Amino acid sequence: MITKIGQIMLYVNNQDEAVTFWTEKVGFSVISEEDNGQGMKWIEIAPSKDAETAFILHNKELIAKMQPELNLQTPSLLLFSDKLDELYKDFKEKQITVGELVTMPSGRVFNFADNEGNYFAVLEKK
Repeated sequence: MITKIGQIMLYVNNQDEAVTFWTEKVGFSVISEEDNGQGMKWIEIAPSKDAETAFILHNKELIAKMQPELNLQTPSLLLFSDKLDELYKDFKEKQITVGELVTMPSGRVFNFADNEGNYFAVLEKK
């Protein structure tokens, strides 16, 4: 039985730039970083060290060579925030591409793009 979502794999063109974006702009932390010595680098990032769910940043080109059948497009991810207005303002000040704040039946939401043009959404639940 599956009990929770543990990690979400993001396939990126440049792992170092992705780490910089997620840590310096979004405020995530690097939880762990592993390198198998053969070019395979695994970087785990999360909103905080005690978060239950984390992103794993994988090198898109390397994964495509190893497993060409995989769809390496960014999954649609919805993140949660209790302070949406503060986060929205912070992202704009950091020059992160953000969409408009929208009110939905489940709460308010906005989307943002990372340094590679992948879009994510942040929801403040009602």
